[in-house]
Amino acid sequence: MSTPMQGRGPKRANGEREAEILGLLQQADGALTPGEVAERLSSELTYSTVVTILTRMHTKQLLTRTQRGRAYAYAPVTDEPGFAARRMRSVLEDRPDREAVLARFADGLSDSDADLLRQLLGPDQNP
Repeated sequence: MSTPMQGRGPKRANGEREAEILGLLQQADGALTPGEVAERLSSELTYSTVVTILTRMHTKQLLTRTQRGRAYAYAPVTDEPGFAARRMRSVLEDRPDREAVLARFADGLSDSDADLLRQLLGPDQNP
């Protein structure tokens, strides 16, 4: 008796699928259509599943999309460091005491990271 998932490998969490697609899009030379994404994926996701994931990622503002023929072509809104910065900002914004969070973050930085942060904040921040 055949099951709907037969031949597709183990079920993976949506976050893993999104991460795989995001990585693929970040490595692409330009925006990709769902068909192009499905062709390049190592997993065996159906076209409709890829469309659903891309649409969800666009709704989350992780991707931009532009019309290409009858389909949309998707591209990441930023690169990997940009996404890491967005996650850091999101964590900070979700906490009621920003000062305490920033202080703990700064206390945990290595000397070289603290120096880099001072440099990035500008010359007025250096002691």
